Amino acid sequence: MDSSDLTGLLRSRFGFSEFRRYQEEACRAVLAGRDALVVMPTGAGKSLCYQLPGLALGGTTLVISPLIALMEDQVQKLGEHGLRAERIHSGRPRDESRRVCTSYLAGELDFLYIAPERLSVPGFPELLARRKPVLVAVDEAHCISHWGHDFRPDYRLLEERLRALRPAPVIALTATATPQVQKDIAEQLALDSPSLHIHGFRRDNIALEVAEMRPSARRAVVASVLADPDRRPALVYAPTRKESEALAGELAAEIPAAAYHAGMSAGARDETQSRFLTGELEVIVATIAFGMGVDKPDIRTVLHTGLPGTLEGYYQEVGRAGRDGQPSRAILLYSWADRRTHEYFHGRNYPEPEVLESLYQKLGREPVPGEELRARLRMDEDLFGSALEKLWIHGGARVDPEENVSRGKVEWRQAYLVQRRHKLEQLAEMTRFADGHTCRMLHMVQHFGDLEDSGAPCGECDVCRPESCLARRYRDAGDEELEACRSVVEVLERRDGQGTGQLYREVAELHGWLERGAFEELLGGMVRAGLLRVDQDSFLKNGRRIHFQRASLTRDGRRQGISEGEPVRLLEEPPATPKRRRRRPPAAKGGPRATRAARSPATGGVDLDTVAAPIEKLVEELRQWRLGEARRQEVPAYCILPNRTLLAVVEALPASEDELLEVKGIGPTLADRYGQRILELVRERGSPHSAEPDQESEL
Repeated sequence: MDSSDLTGLLRSRFGFSEFRRYQEEACRAVLAGRDALVVMPTGAGKSLCYQLPGLALGGTTLVISPLIALMEDQVQKLGEHGLRAERIHSGRPRDESRRVCTSYLAGELDFLYIAPERLSVPGFPELLARRKPVLVAVDEAHCISHWGHDFRPDYRLLEERLRALRPAPVIALTATATPQVQKDIAEQLALDSPSLHIHGFRRDNIALEVAEMRPSARRAVVASVLADPDRRPALVYAPTRKESEALAGELAAEIPAAAYHAGMSAGARDETQSRFLTGELEVIVATIAFGMGVDKPDIRTVLHTGLPGTLEGYYQEVGRAGRDGQPSRAILLYSWADRRTHEYFHGRNYPEPEVLESLYQKLGREPVPGEELRARLRMDEDLFGSALEKLWIHGGARVDPEENVSRGKVEWRQAYLVQRRHKLEQLAEMTRFADGHTCRMLHMVQHFGDLEDSGAPCGECDVCRPESCLARRYRDAGDEELEACRSVVEVLERRDGQGTGQLYREVAELHGWLERGAFEELLGGMVRAGLLRVDQDSFLKNGRRIHFQRASLTRDGRRQGISEGEPVRLLEEPPATPKRRRRRPPAAKGGPRATRAARSPATGGVDLDTVAAPIEKLVEELRQWRLGEARRQEVPAYCILPNRTLLAVVEALPASEDELLEVKGIGPTLADRYGQRILELVRERGSPHSAEPDQESEL
């Protein structure tokens, strides 16, 4: 089929006058019978890359997708174009699935969408092979990779099942695959010299903004941003169901808004989604359960009220803004407490290798019921489930459909360790993005390895254009801060391009007040002023890649340095995180001066000379409470609250649940179970206010 014929089919069957950028190249590769890997961002038109060649090939295209919402959306749209499309998934009645199978075998379908789990149903792969498809499309293909952000074990079965459907070409599609994941997809699906189409990750119409702040401050920022009608429709991603409902409730008092999460019934979710798509709702506050396969072109703002777990997932969610090409904004609000929450769940989802080893050692050649095995090990149900799943994924266990378990191969441990480390590295990469001083869009483009990107800064994000920020507020640097900036310039003039860790050590020797968090903010201010460039770099050590940042002077920074009145802009209120909260940077010019005496970091900012007795009392009260809980539950005391966590509570003296979650060692489960009692003890025994005059009332 020549170019004019393919374009004619595009017009007659899909109603488009021309291809989007990169689409035609992918369509022609598939039409020529080649396997293909298409990695393009959300909204770039990946679906057409299999729909058009599938139609041109003149048979049924089999589409494997893990997302029911996406299947339903695609089938509906294809039907509107007069195409014969059907789907089989767990949400459909059995008799409907049988009818679809009959239609498939009769050659009455242009497209058949199925969930990957369907290929595990006895007899179903053989049914597909009785009338082979002309093309197989694997959507959300990152799910097949251990290195992907949303790995699905069922996807690992695809290569074996697809053999029977060859010689149909296979096209794998995803919006979120790093070079490592791209390679793994091709290997796991056994793609034959695939045509690669990795393009379009730069979204010039989306301005990215990142702001570090306490969880308790985020709702007010969201409400302020969305008060402007021009910033709606909007999509807000909240980290928990509880937060999505609370924030949606607050917004709904002023704006048509609703929550969306997996805890709602399917009917309620569908209704909420429909109201958002039709414009009846202007804001959805959702967990990550929302958005997959939803095509609303005019979303003006996407907000995150917590740190996403991966840069891939974040990019996919951000990509739901501005699909119509109009200017849009994505704002991420986060703190170090978010990272600790992710680390807690990582520990639950990826247990210590010793847990898997103990499970493996209990397995034998003969299958045993999983529940019987769990009872024998006396293992927590969630922990057992995670350990068994990971052992199965890596081949250390065999699990039949009735969940009977037997021993698998012995070589499971190394693969598990590698994946476990990789998941933490994904979180570290997300944190580097949030804490970074480079162009936000360029950081993401480079992360995904776009084959044709220009490499230029976007000119719109909070780093490139800080004056346009909505969540971040800036102030002029104070005298002492400017002096520290001059020291940065002097050190880099002697040796440019050095790591920021070494640079901090040299500058901090000259400025005793300067802590690492304040120093990073100074670097950010110098980057915004065009005086400094901070780049991501890495090196290998003992087989592991160590990431760091490298600072270099720009031409302006080398030529003019820091002069009086230099527009170095810093955050108006320094983020309150463990790495920054112990000492405040100097006050800005003309700003309020510090009125409180220096406080000891060992007690979370309380002078030990005046409150030593209350703190001692608090430690003892916490220990007695912990001992009572341990006896009641018949467990060791450290299972209730480890010593290091107890002392961290005493150091921080949290006054609210948000502050308690920022204490090292306190995760959501512990906070839910014991948080109220811990806060009561802190208020009763640890409050510094009875020992310190109320300075605010004296001003």
